[in-house]
Amino acid sequence: MIWWYKGRRLTAVVLPGLLAFTLLAAVAHGESVALPGLITSGGNLLFLMHITPLIVTGTLAHSLAQRLPEAEDLTVRPLPLYDVALALGTVAAALSAAVTIGALADSPTAYEAGRNTLFLTGLMLLGGAVHPQAATVAPVAWVFIAAFVGYRDFHRPWPWAVTLHPAGYLPTFLFCLAVFLCGLVALRHTRRRPTS
Repeated sequence: MIWWYKGRRLTAVVLPGLLAFTLLAAVAHGESVALPGLITSGGNLLFLMHITPLIVTGTLAHSLAQRLPEAEDLTVRPLPLYDVALALGTVAAALSAAVTIGALADSPTAYEAGRNTLFLTGLMLLGGAVHPQAATVAPVAWVFIAAFVGYRDFHRPWPWAVTLHPAGYLPTFLFCLAVFLCGLVALRHTRRRPTS
């Protein structure tokens, strides 16, 4: 277990990522920028909280990509379960931080950051099951595609652009949770390749 902990670089990668996510959620939960709309005549509103989950997905993807082949190729160790526990614990910590900040600051966008972390991490895990490099690219691509073409008009996102939906919309939360759970199942059954 100690070699897995060190190999996945939890202290050096995952913990600082969670701290950065929490700090940004605490200080910039209301900050936004208007981006030009590619399919609408008006602008699109992008909150910093729509981007902060990428800190969690990026650090988790990097951590899960680390391998120690000489130790991990032995079949007696339940490594996929360790990795699932890592993903679950990381997202639970990020979600807890976002909910706490949302409650203390009365910030819907902080709640959105927690919900979006569920969805984007699930997307990252599903992408990683298809191809290792897709684990990092899929959530980043989703965020920026949604930012530029996710609104039908100002403040009205399309149904598919779930990361732009309001925080209190239960069907969106349930969908994001389902994507995350599917990602955990994919992670459980994905055989990791050595990093280069």
